[in-house]
Amino acid sequence: MLAFRAMAEARIALVEDEPDLAEVLRFNLAKAGFEVDVIPRGDLALEEVRRRPPQLILLDLMLPGLDGLEVTRALKRDPATARIPLVMLTAKAEEVDRIVGLELGADDYIPKPFSPREVVLRIRAVLRRHAGEPEAEARLEAGGIVLDTAAHRSEVNGVEIPLTATEFRLLRILMERRGRVQSRARLLADVWGYAEDVDSRTVDTHVRRLRRKLGPEADRLETVIGVGYRLQG
Repeated sequence: MLAFRAMAEARIALVEDEPDLAEVLRFNLAKAGFEVDVIPRGDLALEEVRRRPPQLILLDLMLPGLDGLEVTRALKRDPATARIPLVMLTAKAEEVDRIVGLELGADDYIPKPFSPREVVLRIRAVLRRHAGEPEAEARLEAGGIVLDTAAHRSEVNGVEIPLTATEFRLLRILMERRGRVQSRARLLADVWGYAEDVDSRTVDTHVRRLRRKLGPEADRLETVIGVGYRLQG
């Protein structure tokens, strides 16, 4: 109940330069119980988010002043804003744009055209994930991979590696269930909060990024063809 109340009172920074679309989104988000700050430019978004951090950023990619990818890069480099959930909203539907957005640390990616209801549901799913889940173990290990869930730190062979909140959650779940195959649909539900297989490429993109960061321990994260992924302990 507390998590639901916090979600309903969450403030969203909506970065969108199309006035009509911004108003439709603002109306529907406000109707769903969110407070919404509309920001029409990328450069202004950086200033506003740093000055008054929201609970979530809904960000268009095609923006004046500074495009959405540059805004994302700047936010994810800044420790003060790196952990703020970010959902990308764009007319670009090509896979390469989705992959770039996710690899920069976006939590979700919604291509236009979309329904306002879909946007609300996606935002709620992201906020649920970031509301915080109880940790079953404070310290998880698999070979040279170590996760300190309490401190939100990750190491490979004694060297700390930087993970986004979504990457950390994905690795934590795989480590908690090490040795067991996890389907893409199961990971989408448990990591991203989706009730069904919305887009399994989201999982594949994050796994590729995670493997690169795991370096010499990357082979522990196995692909089970036609099923999903498994982390070997």
